[in-house]
Amino acid sequence: MTDERTLDLLEAKIEELRQLNAMDGMDLSKEIARLEEKLAVLRQDLYSNLTDWERVRIARHPKRPYALDYIASVFSDFYELRGDRIVGDDRALLAGLARLEGRPVALLAQQKGRTTEENKERFFGMTRPQGYRKAKRVMELAERFGLPLVSLIDTSGAYPGVESEELNIGGAIAENLQTMAGLRVPTVAVVIGEGGSGGALAIGLADRVLMLENAIYSVITPEGAAAILWKDKERAREAATALQMTAPHLLELGLIDGVVPEPLGGAHKNPAITSAALKEAVVHHVNELAAFPLDQLLAARYARYRNVGRYSARPVTDS
Repeated sequence: MTDERTLDLLEAKIEELRQLNAMDGMDLSKEIARLEEKLAVLRQDLYSNLTDWERVRIARHPKRPYALDYIASVFSDFYELRGDRIVGDDRALLAGLARLEGRPVALLAQQKGRTTEENKERFFGMTRPQGYRKAKRVMELAERFGLPLVSLIDTSGAYPGVESEELNIGGAIAENLQTMAGLRVPTVAVVIGEGGSGGALAIGLADRVLMLENAIYSVITPEGAAAILWKDKERAREAATALQMTAPHLLELGLIDGVVPEPLGGAHKNPAITSAALKEAVVHHVNELAAFPLDQLLAARYARYRNVGRYSARPVTDS
């Protein structure tokens, strides 16, 4: 049975042959082509029908592109702004100004770390109150200068430590929700990896919400849900299915507006292709929203979030 380890070994073998092929006097092109064809077939077999839990694993893959990778490839002239003017800076949330195909935009992005030191600096991508207050400061700058706001979401949730509680994490998230709800500029949010609870929603209450194909977006992690519902974290796979947290489910439910395609196996298999698709989607939605009159934009945003979770109850009849 094909698994990711088999694919990784085959990819390593192909890369080894490519290096040998570059040496004088060696022609391994036929063997490389044969192995690449085999790799494509195996990828199709493994990734064409992913389960919800498999998508969760891809969303958390350590080689998956993070926010800084997309900032470098999708945007230009990124100018970072730091600090909340009260407590200090939070490296889990990047904020600043950038250009999107020449258009000035305000940019918010949650950044995880790849090494132990980076994760220590960035709190594993879990934003603290000072990060959300910094984001609010940039939201207000966007409105002041009439800049569209773009958010890249990638967090398992807001940082849950004592420090966060002491600095009023709940209040910081609530203030951001209130600010984004009435922000008088177009807003686009993209879940690029994990979108966890209020930690994600605090920069995600946008006019258009997009997800990468293998991203996840939920009020709680599968492990957390399994621990609460069944007192057993080992049932996380079952919880992932019940939560309907993947992009196809959320698009069907009308909670997001679009799915950005990824290469087979996930964004880390070909970051350049993923970045190009992400850029195309963000540019499209920013341009479309920018054409709306402001009053119409705000009315549509209000209607969008008023309709989230709406249901129709059956009338009670006598039996």
